[in-house]
Amino acid sequence: MNMKGLIGAVLVAVLLLAYSAAFVVDETEQAVITQFGRLVGDPIVEPGLKFKVPFVQVATFFPKNLQAWDGDPGQIPTLDKTYIYVDAFARWRIVDPVKFFQSIGSFSLAKGRLDEIIDPAIRNLVTSNALVESVRWTNREMDPWVELDAFGEVETIEEERDRTAFARDERAREIRVGREKITEQILAQAQPRLDVFGIELVDVKIKRINYVEQVRESVYKRMIAERRQIAEKYRSEGVGEARKIRGDKERELQLIESEAYRTAQKIRGTADAKVVRLLGDTYGVDPNFYTYQKTLETYREALEGSSVVFSTDSDFMRFLNRQGVNQR
Repeated sequence: MNMKGLIGAVLVAVLLLAYSAAFVVDETEQAVITQFGRLVGDPIVEPGLKFKVPFVQVATFFPKNLQAWDGDPGQIPTLDKTYIYVDAFARWRIVDPVKFFQSIGSFSLAKGRLDEIIDPAIRNLVTSNALVESVRWTNREMDPWVELDAFGEVETIEEERDRTAFARDERAREIRVGREKITEQILAQAQPRLDVFGIELVDVKIKRINYVEQVRESVYKRMIAERRQIAEKYRSEGVGEARKIRGDKERELQLIESEAYRTAQKIRGTADAKVVRLLGDTYGVDPNFYTYQKTLETYREALEGSSVVFSTDSDFMRFLNRQGVNQR
């Protein structure tokens, strides 16, 4: 072999050794070095160019950032015997790559271990609490259940049963634990079992809760009945407000009418007094003429529409003679 060939072979060997010995750790990664299956040295958690013994040592990489765990929705009975589907998710990360490598070995197997630990914790906490604890966060006041039936209709047996159940469960509506504390307890229950794997469970949340098909229809009927009762409550309040407005209007109208009647009577009394005064003044000027005039008016009213024959010696004829009326 000539000198050039020898130098070329050496360079190739050096490059292969350098390529096998050097490796790069990314910012989102951490690595452990193994030699014949055994761990060598401390885990590498800082990013950069790193070296190992070529062909003998092997670098195994694990993610350092947060990872997602998405559970499979499962059917779980609550403390009050209501079957629901619970869909939860979590965020986790590898904090001790040595423990993780020794216990699990491969990142692809981590989800199975998380399923084995987080799912039972969720089931235990949901089963240990009533449904309302998993649904609600606080004791914020809810809409009251109205006693009147919607639209004045007669309730069906199912609607009455639902309303009775709602009233019976009213006492259980106070939240003692709540959804947030349940998720905190799930995390607290699962974390000790994950420590041996070098895993930190950062957070667990319940993504969705739904009724199973067997009870979903009855729950929807109950919700509809509740909404109808609340609508009837507002409708009844509207009717009451309308009656109040109508009553105020009637009272105001009566007040106006009474005031108008009082004013009319006052005007009528003033006018009558003025008429009496004028008649009195007229009677005082010529009493005989006034008597004559009133007598004629009386006879005209009495004889209107009829024929009467008077005797010449009647009071009426003597009155006319006394007044000097021509009897022809």
